[in-house]
Amino acid sequence: MRKVIMIVGLLLVLATGARAQETVVSVAPSSVTDVPKSDHNPTKALLLSLVPGAGQIYNGQAWKVPIFYAALGGVGYLTYNYYTQMRTFKKEYLAIGYDGSSTLPNYEGYPGSSIYNLYQSANKNFQLFCIVSAAVYGFNLLDAYVFGHLYDFNIGDDLTMHLSPAVSPMMGSNAGFAPSLNLSFTF
Repeated sequence: MRKVIMIVGLLLVLATGARAQETVVSVAPSSVTDVPKSDHNPTKALLLSLVPGAGQIYNGQAWKVPIFYAALGGVGYLTYNYYTQMRTFKKEYLAIGYDGSSTLPNYEGYPGSSIYNLYQSANKNFQLFCIVSAAVYGFNLLDAYVFGHLYDFNIGDDLTMHLSPAVSPMMGSNAGFAPSLNLSFTF
């Protein structure tokens, strides 16, 4: 148990550690701008996210951690609940089949087919919530990886449109070229 706690602590320290910054100079047509670029690694976010929430902390989105833990906890509770119901109804069905006596006080007098239907229902719900649990965990991994890629995405107000004349080739025409307009967006 101590080793697990130490590993989780190490992962969290790595996730929240200082991020190195370097400056990239890009030459735009109109000016020279300095854009900070970090050494943020989306694969590291994905690997840290194997412990639910650690990838989100690494990405600087710690507010998502309680949401993922609430979702995993709720789905895990329902999965466990349907599993225990399934085991109980299976045990009851087998007891009715062997000696005809019920072991559950609330289900005395129920025929074996009704108990079997309750067992099948609990089994299907258990299987469904196993799949939902895997989907929630997978969404945790996907969220960390995608937002790891979008970590350096610039959401600035610098959105420009440029309209310029151009000459484009015409396919299937004897004229060869035709005047046109180019529309480019910079963001």
